[in-house]
Amino acid sequence: MSSQSVLRRPCAVIVMGVSGCGKSSVGAAIAERLDLPFIEGDVLHPRANVEKMSRGEPLNDDDRWPWLEEIGTRMADALDANAGIVVSCSSLKRIYRDRLRDATGNRLTFVYLDGSRELLTGRMGARTGHFMPLSLLDSQLATLEVPTGEPGVVTVSIDQSVDAIVEEALKGLAAIAE
Repeated sequence: MSSQSVLRRPCAVIVMGVSGCGKSSVGAAIAERLDLPFIEGDVLHPRANVEKMSRGEPLNDDDRWPWLEEIGTRMADALDANAGIVVSCSSLKRIYRDRLRDATGNRLTFVYLDGSRELLTGRMGARTGHFMPLSLLDSQLATLEVPTGEPGVVTVSIDQSVDAIVEEALKGLAAIAE
């Protein structure tokens, strides 16, 4: 499936949700299927944010604004170059999503990866080498403002294989683009 058959060009897609939901794996797979570049949003965090999360301390809005601005800039640059992009970014609050929508001139769709606390806990407990400790999951779930009813959002349950999640996300993105 080419990106032109699913999304208007140029476009930006954010794969969002709390830690452990599969943003990186799903985002990379969507980008590959759409033949678009992928940016792992976590690599854009300032060092201080990574250090804070590594210590088990949740980020606050002041910590997140520079990170979200960098993500918005990267997406806007891609769109200004007449190219699309897929980014993984937790985008936990509506105000964050609205800031990212503004950065892209509203040429942005979100794929929200939804899963139970139990499923997320199992996934986070099984992964290795990630700076985000399991102890911060409850903080992220408390911060999350579920994007139900917001424009340009595809919600996909993570209680299935990555391939099935990607297929469902692509169908949802295609429906939004119509």
